[in-house]
Amino acid sequence: MAPGNGTTAVADALAWLQALAAGHGWSSRTVSTLLLCADEALANIAMHARRPDGERARIWLACGPTDAGVGVLIEDDGVAFNPVTQPSSALAASLDEAEIGGHGLRLLRHYLRQMQYGREAERNLLYMELEI
Repeated sequence: MAPGNGTTAVADALAWLQALAAGHGWSSRTVSTLLLCADEALANIAMHARRPDGERARIWLACGPTDAGVGVLIEDDGVAFNPVTQPSSALAASLDEAEIGGHGLRLLRHYLRQMQYGREAERNLLYMELEI
């Protein structure tokens, strides 16, 4: 699926994933985890990824069953950025001390079986896999 760019692309991609999941008969837990992780990754791309010309990065999406669960491949044509090597933000001792940002990576690392990054043909490739 090539949903485009921006926040509309995120909504379109999530609707497509939900329909795909229903067609495969995946459990509600699998679908919830899939949508949560995809939303986190896609929202960050939509908000932050820019092409070299400064325009918002375009997003492409593929998803399907794997031997171990469900795989999602998100591609964007933004400048190179590897989220896999980025650290998660430190946990705050209290809500008053908590800061916004960086906690999505912790969420992805918690729920995903694996997360891999690559770069091909001027595109970022983020592969995420979760267990069924």
